[in-house]
Order: sequence, then C-alpha cells, then structure tokens
Amino acid sequence: MKQADLTHIFRAIRCRAVLAAVAIVVACAIAPSAGVAAGPGLPLPGSPVGAPIAWGECDPPGEDLQCARIQVPLDWDNPNGRTISLAVIRHLASKPQERIGTLFINPGGPGDTGLGLLKGDPEGVDAIGGGHFDVVSWDPRGTNASTRVLCFRSQRAEDRFWAGASIPLSRAASQRFRAKTADLARRCGDVSGWLLPHISTADTARDLDHLRVLLGEEKLTYVGLSYGTYLGQTYANMFPDRVRAMLLNGLVDAIEYSKSAEARIASGVRPSGEVFDQFLALCDSAGPERCALAGGSQTAAGRVARLFTQVQREPIPAPGAKPPLLSRQSLSYGGLLLSQFQPMRDPSTWPVNAADLAAALAGDGSGLESGAGGFTSPAGWAGALVSAAISCADAGAQQSSHAWPRVIGRLERISRLQGRILGWWLWAPCASWPVRGQDAYRGPWNAVTANPILLINQTHDPNTGYANAVHAEQYLGNAVLLTHEGYGHLYFQDPSACVERAMVDYLVNLVTPPPGTVCQSDHQPFEPEFR
Repeated sequence: MKQADLTHIFRAIRCRAVLAAVAIVVACAIAPSAGVAAGPGLPLPGSPVGAPIAWGECDPPGEDLQCARIQVPLDWDNPNGRTISLAVIRHLASKPQERIGTLFINPGGPGDTGLGLLKGDPEGVDAIGGGHFDVVSWDPRGTNASTRVLCFRSQRAEDRFWAGASIPLSRAASQRFRAKTADLARRCGDVSGWLLPHISTADTARDLDHLRVLLGEEKLTYVGLSYGTYLGQTYANMFPDRVRAMLLNGLVDAIEYSKSAEARIASGVRPSGEVFDQFLALCDSAGPERCALAGGSQTAAGRVARLFTQVQREPIPAPGAKPPLLSRQSLSYGGLLLSQFQPMRDPSTWPVNAADLAAALAGDGSGLESGAGGFTSPAGWAGALVSAAISCADAGAQQSSHAWPRVIGRLERISRLQGRILGWWLWAPCASWPVRGQDAYRGPWNAVTANPILLINQTHDPNTGYANAVHAEQYLGNAVLLTHEGYGHLYFQDPSACVERAMVDYLVNLVTPPPGTVCQSDHQPFEPEFR
C-alpha cells in the first residue's frame, strides 16, 4: 500500500477543530442533514426495526458511496417501543474480488459525523483496510443527520443564546457563565428530555451491533479513533464473542472516562502541557530558519511565557483576524488558550503556529485569534454541547455547578492550556444536566476477545495521552499495544509507514505486531519533508 494513500485518509477530519480526548467537533463543511433527508431531532416513519437496509444514492452522489436511513429502538430495553433514525453510509470495497467483509469505523467526538468522514475522503478510508472491506459508518444517535439532540426550538434562539459568549476568565464572568450553563442544561431537558437518557455510548454500541447483524457479519471488524476507542472498548466488553478485529487509535482510558465528568476531563487534558513543551523544544532544535520562535538569547519557551504573561494582563490587537464577524478583533487570554488546541493536534501546522505566536509577541494577534474564533461561534458551542450530552449520559458530574471554583481550578492546575476550556465546555453542562443515562456501561473492562485488540498511540498525543494506551493494554482482557514514537492526535497527523503497514496487516490477516513494538515517524516536525 502506498504511504500517500493513507496519509491523507482523514482530510475531512482535519478541517474540524476538535477539543479534548473526547473531541469536541466544529464541523467545517457538513450540514446536520448531509447525505440523507432528515427531520432534525424527531423520530421518522420508515421501515421497521430489523428491516434490510435500503441503500440508495447519497446526496450529493459519490462514486462507490451508498446512503440509507434505518430505524432503531429509542430504548433497546423496549425494542417494540418508540424508534429513532440513524443515517448510515457505505463505501464499497475497491477490491471486490478480494473482499473480506464489512469494516465499521467511528471517527470520534463524541458526536462526530461518520457520513462526513466517508464523504470527505472515501478513497483514503477504503485504504485503511487495503481495499478489502466495504467501509460503513453512521451518525451516532443524538447527532448530525440521525435523530439528534436539540436544546433550542429555533436557530435564531440558539444564535441569540450564544451571542458574545466566551470562556470566562474572571470570577464575575465565571459566575455568569455557570448560570448560563445551568440554563442551557434546562433548555436541553425541555426540548430533548425524551432522548437524552438514551444516547450513552452503550446505546450506540447496541446500534453498532444491530448494524453488524443487518449487514450479515458474523463478527465485527471495527476501527475506532479517539472517543471511538471508548465505543470500541464498550462494545468489546458488552459483546466480546462478537469481535473479529478491533483497531483502536488514540486511546481513551475507559476506567477514568466512565468514573465521572471530573475524572474524564482530567484524564483528557493531562497530556496537553507535555506536548506543548515538546513543540517548543523541537522549535529550538529546528532553529530560526524553520521556527520563528527560535534563535537569539531566549528559548522558545521563554518567549511564549512572556506572551502568556502579557496577554493575561490585557488583550493584544488582532486587526486581521478572520472571519471578522466572529472575532473581537483582539486576542484575549482565553483566545490564546483556544488558539493552541488544534495546532498541538497537528504537528504539520507547528511552523505556522510558531510564526503566529511570534507575530503576537510583536503586537499582532490576528493569526492566533483567527484560529480561536470558530470555537466561540454558535456552531462551536453547539459542537461542544453534543459532545457534552453524550458524555454526560455516560457518567455525570459528581459535584454541582456551584463547585466551579474548586473543579475548574483543579483542571487548570492539571493543564494550563486546556483545563479551564474543557471544564467550562464539558464539565459545567454535566454539573447541571437534567437526566442520567439509563443504560450506560461502566465496566468491567477485562472481557477476553478471541483475537487481540490492536491499540495504537503516539507517545506525544495532546488529547489521548500515551499513558492511556499503556493502561488499556493492562486492563483489557486481550490487547496488544503498538507504540508510535510521534506527535499529534491520531496516527495520520504524523505519518508512519510502519504504523500503516501494521494496521492493514492486522485488519486483513489478523496479525498483531510483537509485544513492545515501536514504530518511528517518517519525519520530524519542522523538517521540510514533514507533510
């Protein structure tokens, strides 16, 4: 398999800004009803549960792509009760004569769009399994083109609610934002209270098993990315005898994730500081020719520390921030924090990020504010809310929203870069959430599958830290860890031919690398050859 086939696999994902180990998605080009006709937030009439999938043309059409909508029970404990709809997509195997079966893939989130993934780069997704599988994905319940969570009765009301909202920095602003998140949770309960208890990862695992049956697969072949690794671990422990192959990249620690919102977010933000330090150290090594923060008498870390101190005192101008309608035309401390999330995930952007940081030091924060602005747009807040709704159903908060000084303070001590942001985006809604997930799975996590689960993790991943994968290899009943000595979130951000060969060999031939195997990246960040 050509390396180029795999290194562009998730071009569709790269256009979305994602926050945390349980990544918060801001879709850049995919409308909520992309691919199939949808009635947002409402169960749709159609074929009964269990009917064969009626595949048809996608909208817009795509070569070898098929789309469909199926009905599933709202509550799998009541299979003959109310139903909801799932939007499903399939890419036919490019090597039909050598077809092995169906490979299911979840891109993460929680709440990311499977339809957008396959429509964004169908050839690249096909390459994951070497062209030997039909690749199937779907928009999970509660999201996107499937029956989805709504918290407002109109787009106008949602835009009005989020107008001018930003990550709070002062105590007074935090008090106001706490009240806002409590109001938000109440609105979600008012509009989608019938749906919220039934969107846990365990509910989605049952949907996945239903899809497996509908497609005639005796056992599941699955690829999970980021949060998709939590879905995979949940499925493997609920249905261990139904797994053929499971490849998990960017590991969520299932034990920490399922404890509580506080534990989940602490686990997700913990590795970000180490990766930021790596970015700055590699910048110094690259020198001023390749990194704008390097050179002279001060280290890159020293320069950035000076910028953080400066922006904490007062915002700096950002006259060229884009798009201007989403920007305050200045870079605040919150904007500086938000600006570093996506670059830490994608080391190919490190030279540009360094140049933007250097420009901010010189008095122009436009580049950094442009990167941060989308997170605080209504679409950005909406993406965070979908992620929160699913994770709150998996495990709620242990402390009320009035405990925000203690909770946010602890998260900020764990991660200066992401603790405050993720605390307000994901913990605060859970702290006031109106319902509990009725069928959430919280362990045990040691079920034994017939074939080993293959775990792959970068050593310097800012959102799903390498320690998660080491821990998962220990608590899962049958798993092998392939270490990727590299940077960024998910393997495609730091290409490695070694990793790509191992993925295809496992999915096709069920061969895992020897325990302790380490793959090197093809190039280092800041090298001219790095993508």
